[in-house]
Amino acid sequence: MSSSEGTADGSTGAGAEFYHDFHSYVDAMLQKQDKAVLSVLVAVVVVVVVTLVFWKLLHRGKSSRRDVLLIGLCDSGKTLLFSRGTSLTLVDLPGHESLRLQFLERFKTAARAIVFVVDSAAFQREVKDVAELLYQLLTDNVVLKNAPPLLIACNKQDVTMAKSAKLIQQQLEKELNTLRVTHSAAPTNLDGSGAAPQLGRKSKEFDFTQLPMKVEFLECSARDSKEENDANLSSLEKWLAKIA
Repeated sequence: MSSSEGTADGSTGAGAEFYHDFHSYVDAMLQKQDKAVLSVLVAVVVVVVVTLVFWKLLHRGKSSRRDVLLIGLCDSGKTLLFSRGTSLTLVDLPGHESLRLQFLERFKTAARAIVFVVDSAAFQREVKDVAELLYQLLTDNVVLKNAPPLLIACNKQDVTMAKSAKLIQQQLEKELNTLRVTHSAAPTNLDGSGAAPQLGRKSKEFDFTQLPMKVEFLECSARDSKEENDANLSSLEKWLAKIA
């Protein structure tokens, strides 16, 4: 009798001990799971907050740049393009050689986009000057950092001898490649401060796809006339609306 009772008491004690151990194990697992879930939630919240802050800073920087810079040589037709108007602020930089870089320095940090105007009719004789100005623009540190969209507007397409946008692009790429080689061979200061940033990829022939900003070419015509047919700027207006 006593032996039977002892066995029963032993079984009961072992069962109680097992239940206690199992309950403790389950509680420990639940606590670990709660901590794991909490850690995941905290990580998700941190990622979301950082993303929102980064997006806000990026959006603020972009929205603060509202100017569209019009750059080009004298008589390229910038002023007529400037008079067309847009929701953005158009800044017509002087085309004179002694002034254009000075004004670029002043307005480049506020540039949301840049329109580089080319006289398609005079391009053949002005190609070297056009390429030199474009090279100075594309190797500017601020322009490279902000990488605003760049439109090369091949103006005066209504003139019989005007060059096409495709031909202008090809010749500019050749001239810019030559300028890149020439400028890279120029002597620099001992501290390296005289060296201009590398234009495009060093080991390849230059083309506009190598730049950090998006570059587009289009053909347009803006003449000082009241006739509707003398202003073919629909492509330019669409481009401006796209970046607004």
